[in-house]
Amino acid sequence: MNKRQARYFAIGSTLVATLIFLGLTVDSHRQFPKLTNAQNITPAVTLGKNVWHKNNCINCHTLFGEGAYYAPDLTKIAQQRGAPYLRAFLKDPSKFYDEQRHRRLMPQQDLSDADIDGLIAFLDWVSKVDNQGWPPRPIMVTGLGATAGNAPVPAATATSTAAASDKDPVILGERVFRTAAPACTACHSLTVGADMAGPSLAGIATRTQQTLASPAYKGSATDLETFIRESITKPSAHLVAGAMYSANGVSFMPNTYEKDLTPEQVAHLAAYLATFK
Repeated sequence: MNKRQARYFAIGSTLVATLIFLGLTVDSHRQFPKLTNAQNITPAVTLGKNVWHKNNCINCHTLFGEGAYYAPDLTKIAQQRGAPYLRAFLKDPSKFYDEQRHRRLMPQQDLSDADIDGLIAFLDWVSKVDNQGWPPRPIMVTGLGATAGNAPVPAATATSTAAASDKDPVILGERVFRTAAPACTACHSLTVGADMAGPSLAGIATRTQQTLASPAYKGSATDLETFIRESITKPSAHLVAGAMYSANGVSFMPNTYEKDLTPEQVAHLAAYLATFK
Protein backbone atom coordinates (compact mmCIF):
# COMPACT_ATOMS: atom_id res chain seq x y z
CA MET A 1 0.00 0.00 0.00
CA ASN A 2 1.52 3.32 -1.11
CA LYS A 3 1.09 6.67 0.65
CA ARG A 4 -1.92 7.70 -1.43
CA GLN A 5 -3.72 4.42 -0.76
CA ALA A 6 -2.91 4.63 2.95
CA ARG A 7 -4.30 8.18 3.03
CA TYR A 8 -7.52 7.13 1.29
CA PHE A 9 -7.84 4.13 3.58
CA ALA A 10 -7.47 6.33 6.68
CA ILE A 11 -10.00 8.87 5.40
CA GLY A 12 -12.46 6.15 4.38
CA SER A 13 -12.12 4.33 7.71
CA THR A 14 -12.72 7.59 9.58
CA LEU A 15 -15.83 8.35 7.53
CA VAL A 16 -17.24 4.84 8.04
CA ALA A 17 -16.55 4.97 11.79
CA THR A 18 -18.16 8.42 11.99
CA LEU A 19 -21.28 7.25 10.16
CA ILE A 20 -21.57 4.20 12.43
CA PHE A 21 -21.15 6.41 15.52
CA LEU A 22 -23.79 8.87 14.31
CA GLY A 23 -26.16 6.03 13.43
CA LEU A 24 -25.79 4.44 16.87
CA THR A 25 -26.27 7.84 18.54
CA VAL A 26 -29.48 8.50 16.62
CA ASP A 27 -30.73 4.99 17.39
CA SER A 28 -29.97 5.43 21.10
CA HIS A 29 -31.89 8.71 21.26
CA ARG A 30 -34.76 7.07 19.40
CA GLN A 31 -34.97 4.36 22.06
CA PHE A 32 -34.58 6.63 25.12
CA PRO A 33 -38.34 7.21 25.67
CA LYS A 34 -39.01 3.46 25.67
CA LEU A 35 -35.97 2.50 27.75
CA THR A 36 -36.62 5.18 30.37
CA ASN A 37 -40.42 4.84 30.49
CA ALA A 38 -40.62 8.57 29.84
CA GLN A 39 -44.42 8.46 30.06
CA ASN A 40 -44.06 7.68 33.78
CA ILE A 41 -42.18 10.87 34.61
CA THR A 42 -44.84 12.43 36.80
CA PRO A 43 -44.63 15.72 38.73
CA ALA A 44 -43.74 13.62 41.81
CA VAL A 45 -40.80 12.06 39.93
CA THR A 46 -39.62 15.50 38.83
CA LEU A 47 -39.90 16.77 42.40
CA GLY A 48 -37.86 13.80 43.61
CA LYS A 49 -35.17 14.47 41.01
CA ASN A 50 -34.94 18.04 42.25
CA VAL A 51 -34.68 16.83 45.86
CA TRP A 52 -31.93 14.42 44.81
CA HIS A 53 -29.90 17.24 43.27
CA LYS A 54 -30.71 19.85 45.93
CA ASN A 55 -29.43 17.58 48.70
CA ASN A 56 -26.37 16.48 46.71
CA CYS A 57 -27.23 12.81 47.14
CA ILE A 58 -24.78 12.01 44.34
CA ASN A 59 -21.91 13.13 46.58
CA CYS A 60 -22.23 9.77 48.38
CA HIS A 61 -24.45 7.57 46.19
CA THR A 62 -24.48 6.45 42.59
CA LEU A 63 -27.25 5.95 40.05
CA PHE A 64 -26.48 3.62 37.16
CA GLY A 65 -22.96 3.43 38.58
CA GLU A 66 -22.39 7.19 38.18
CA GLY A 67 -21.61 9.30 41.22
CA ALA A 68 -19.60 8.85 44.41
CA TYR A 69 -18.83 5.43 45.83
CA TYR A 70 -18.93 6.17 49.53
CA ALA A 71 -22.46 4.78 49.92
CA PRO A 72 -24.54 2.14 48.04
CA ASP A 73 -25.65 2.40 44.44
CA LEU A 74 -29.36 3.24 44.51
CA THR A 75 -30.32 2.24 40.98
CA LYS A 76 -32.56 -0.63 42.15
CA ILE A 77 -33.06 0.39 45.78
CA ALA A 78 -36.81 1.00 45.37
CA GLN A 79 -37.27 -2.62 44.26
CA GLN A 80 -34.88 -4.02 46.84
CA ARG A 81 -36.30 -2.17 49.83
CA GLY A 82 -39.76 -0.84 49.01
CA ALA A 83 -41.50 2.41 49.87
CA PRO A 84 -42.22 1.76 53.61
CA TYR A 85 -38.53 1.10 54.30
CA LEU A 86 -37.33 4.07 52.28
CA ARG A 87 -39.84 6.40 53.94
CA ALA A 88 -38.81 5.37 57.46
CA PHE A 89 -35.11 5.48 56.54
CA LEU A 90 -35.29 8.96 55.05
CA LYS A 91 -37.17 10.16 58.13
CA ASP A 92 -34.43 9.05 60.51
CA PRO A 93 -31.38 7.20 59.11
CA SER A 94 -29.86 6.83 62.60
CA LYS A 95 -32.45 4.14 63.42
CA PHE A 96 -30.98 1.92 60.74
CA TYR A 97 -27.24 2.41 60.80
CA ASP A 98 -24.87 3.26 63.60
CA GLU A 99 -21.59 5.02 62.80
CA GLN A 100 -19.53 2.96 65.26
CA ARG A 101 -20.98 -0.40 64.23
CA HIS A 102 -21.41 0.08 60.50
CA ARG A 103 -18.72 2.73 59.87
CA ARG A 104 -21.23 4.88 58.07
CA LEU A 105 -24.06 7.15 58.98
CA MET A 106 -26.24 8.96 56.49
CA PRO A 107 -26.70 12.60 57.53
CA GLN A 108 -30.15 13.65 58.71
CA GLN A 109 -31.61 15.49 55.72
CA ASP A 110 -34.71 16.90 57.49
CA LEU A 111 -36.83 16.26 54.41
CA SER A 112 -40.51 17.13 54.36
CA ASP A 113 -43.10 14.41 53.78
CA ALA A 114 -43.69 15.76 50.27
CA ASP A 115 -39.97 15.68 49.49
CA ILE A 116 -39.69 12.12 50.79
CA ASP A 117 -42.65 10.99 48.68
CA GLY A 118 -41.13 12.67 45.65
CA LEU A 119 -37.70 11.12 46.24
CA ILE A 120 -39.27 7.66 46.58
CA ALA A 121 -41.22 8.24 43.34
CA PHE A 122 -37.99 9.29 41.60
CA LEU A 123 -36.07 6.23 42.86
CA ASP A 124 -38.97 3.99 41.86
CA TRP A 125 -38.89 5.43 38.34
CA VAL A 126 -35.09 4.99 38.21
CA SER A 127 -35.41 1.35 39.30
CA LYS A 128 -37.66 0.60 36.32
CA VAL A 129 -35.41 2.15 33.68
CA ASP A 130 -34.07 -0.47 31.27
CA ASN A 131 -30.41 0.10 32.08
CA GLN A 132 -29.21 -2.86 29.97
CA GLY A 133 -27.83 -4.56 33.09
CA TRP A 134 -25.62 -1.65 34.16
CA PRO A 135 -24.06 -1.47 36.65
CA PRO A 136 -23.39 -5.23 36.45
CA ARG A 137 -23.14 -5.55 40.24
CA PRO A 138 -24.50 -2.55 42.14
CA ILE A 139 -22.87 -1.72 45.46
CA MET A 140 -25.12 -3.16 48.13
CA VAL A 141 -25.76 -2.29 51.74
CA THR A 142 -23.91 -3.38 54.83
CA GLY A 143 -22.78 -6.95 54.98
CA LEU A 144 -23.96 -8.40 51.70
CA GLY A 145 -20.59 -9.13 50.19
CA ALA A 146 -19.25 -10.71 53.36
CA THR A 147 -22.28 -12.64 54.50
CA ALA A 148 -24.75 -13.65 51.84
CA GLY A 149 -22.15 -14.59 49.27
CA ASN A 150 -20.10 -16.68 51.72
CA ALA A 151 -22.97 -18.12 53.71
CA PRO A 152 -22.64 -21.70 54.90
CA VAL A 153 -24.60 -24.17 52.82
CA PRO A 154 -27.02 -26.39 54.75
CA ALA A 155 -26.03 -30.04 55.05
CA ALA A 156 -29.09 -31.08 53.03
CA THR A 157 -27.91 -28.90 50.16
CA ALA A 158 -24.19 -29.69 50.39
CA THR A 159 -24.81 -33.44 50.33
CA SER A 160 -26.83 -33.36 47.15
CA THR A 161 -25.17 -30.52 45.25
CA ALA A 162 -22.95 -32.82 43.20
CA ALA A 163 -25.97 -34.66 41.87
CA ALA A 164 -28.51 -31.87 42.12
CA SER A 165 -31.91 -32.80 40.82
CA ASP A 166 -34.42 -30.40 39.36
CA LYS A 167 -36.95 -32.21 41.52
CA ASP A 168 -35.23 -31.54 44.85
CA PRO A 169 -37.23 -28.71 46.55
CA VAL A 170 -34.25 -27.68 48.70
CA ILE A 171 -31.98 -27.26 45.68
CA LEU A 172 -34.73 -25.41 43.82
CA GLY A 173 -35.38 -23.25 46.89
CA GLU A 174 -31.75 -22.21 47.08
CA ARG A 175 -31.92 -21.09 43.46
CA VAL A 176 -34.99 -18.98 44.22
CA PHE A 177 -33.25 -17.50 47.27
CA ARG A 178 -30.35 -16.31 45.14
CA THR A 179 -32.22 -15.29 41.98
CA ALA A 180 -35.60 -13.89 43.09
CA ALA A 181 -36.30 -10.23 42.36
CA PRO A 182 -35.84 -8.40 44.63
CA ALA A 183 -33.02 -10.72 45.68
CA CYS A 184 -33.41 -12.28 49.13
CA THR A 185 -29.64 -11.81 49.54
CA ALA A 186 -30.09 -8.03 49.28
CA CYS A 187 -31.64 -7.96 52.77
CA HIS A 188 -30.93 -11.29 54.48
CA SER A 189 -27.73 -13.13 55.31
CA LEU A 190 -27.42 -16.79 56.23
CA THR A 191 -24.74 -16.14 58.85
CA VAL A 192 -25.48 -16.08 62.57
CA GLY A 193 -25.63 -12.53 63.92
CA ALA A 194 -25.13 -10.88 60.51
CA ASP A 195 -28.31 -8.84 60.43
CA MET A 196 -28.69 -6.61 57.39
CA ALA A 197 -31.79 -4.72 56.25
CA GLY A 198 -33.62 -7.85 57.36
CA PRO A 199 -32.70 -10.25 60.17
CA SER A 200 -30.30 -13.11 59.55
CA LEU A 201 -32.10 -16.28 58.47
CA ALA A 202 -29.61 -18.53 60.24
CA GLY A 203 -31.49 -20.50 62.87
CA ILE A 204 -34.89 -19.56 61.46
CA ALA A 205 -36.25 -23.04 62.20
CA THR A 206 -35.53 -22.76 65.93
CA ARG A 207 -36.80 -19.19 66.18
CA THR A 208 -40.00 -20.09 64.35
CA GLN A 209 -40.92 -22.73 66.90
CA GLN A 210 -40.52 -20.13 69.64
CA THR A 211 -42.59 -17.63 67.67
CA LEU A 212 -45.44 -20.04 67.01
CA ALA A 213 -45.57 -20.91 70.70
CA SER A 214 -45.68 -17.26 71.74
CA PRO A 215 -49.04 -15.63 72.57
CA ALA A 216 -47.76 -12.54 70.72
CA TYR A 217 -47.98 -14.39 67.40
CA LYS A 218 -51.18 -13.40 65.57
CA GLY A 219 -50.59 -15.06 62.20
CA SER A 220 -52.28 -18.16 60.81
CA ALA A 221 -49.29 -20.51 60.40
CA THR A 222 -49.17 -23.73 62.39
CA ASP A 223 -45.78 -25.17 61.44
CA LEU A 224 -42.36 -24.12 60.20
CA GLU A 225 -42.89 -24.20 56.44
CA THR A 226 -46.31 -22.53 56.52
CA PHE A 227 -44.80 -19.80 58.73
CA ILE A 228 -42.02 -19.23 56.21
CA ARG A 229 -44.53 -19.14 53.34
CA GLU A 230 -46.63 -16.65 55.30
CA SER A 231 -43.55 -14.50 55.96
CA ILE A 232 -42.77 -14.43 52.23
CA THR A 233 -46.24 -13.72 50.89
CA LYS A 234 -47.69 -11.70 53.81
CA PRO A 235 -44.68 -10.14 55.54
CA SER A 236 -46.79 -7.95 57.83
CA ALA A 237 -48.62 -10.92 59.36
CA HIS A 238 -45.88 -11.15 61.99
CA LEU A 239 -43.44 -8.30 62.64
CA VAL A 240 -39.91 -8.85 63.85
CA ALA A 241 -39.20 -6.39 66.65
CA GLY A 242 -36.94 -3.49 65.74
CA ALA A 243 -37.21 -0.11 64.07
CA MET A 244 -35.05 -1.38 61.22
CA TYR A 245 -37.58 -4.03 60.19
CA SER A 246 -41.02 -2.39 60.36
CA ALA A 247 -42.93 0.79 61.19
CA ASN A 248 -46.58 1.58 61.90
CA GLY A 249 -47.52 -2.09 61.80
CA VAL A 250 -46.10 -2.63 58.29
CA SER A 251 -43.10 -4.80 57.50
CA PHE A 252 -40.34 -3.27 55.37
CA MET A 253 -40.02 -6.52 53.45
CA PRO A 254 -41.44 -6.10 49.92
CA ASN A 255 -44.99 -7.46 49.67
CA THR A 256 -44.64 -8.35 45.99
CA TYR A 257 -43.42 -11.94 46.30
CA GLU A 258 -46.92 -13.40 46.45
CA LYS A 259 -47.52 -11.96 42.99
CA ASP A 260 -44.02 -12.35 41.52
CA LEU A 261 -43.27 -15.90 42.69
CA THR A 262 -45.30 -18.96 41.83
CA PRO A 263 -46.76 -21.09 44.66
CA GLU A 264 -44.20 -23.75 43.74
CA GLN A 265 -41.31 -21.28 44.08
CA VAL A 266 -42.59 -20.13 47.46
CA ALA A 267 -42.86 -23.76 48.61
CA HIS A 268 -39.33 -24.49 47.39
CA LEU A 269 -37.99 -21.40 49.16
CA ALA A 270 -39.72 -22.48 52.37
CA ALA A 271 -38.21 -25.96 52.08
CA TYR A 272 -34.74 -24.46 51.65
CA LEU A 273 -34.97 -22.04 54.55
CA ALA A 274 -36.43 -24.75 56.80
CA THR A 275 -33.05 -26.50 56.67
CA PHE A 276 -31.46 -23.72 58.71
CA LYS A 277 -31.89 -25.08 62.21
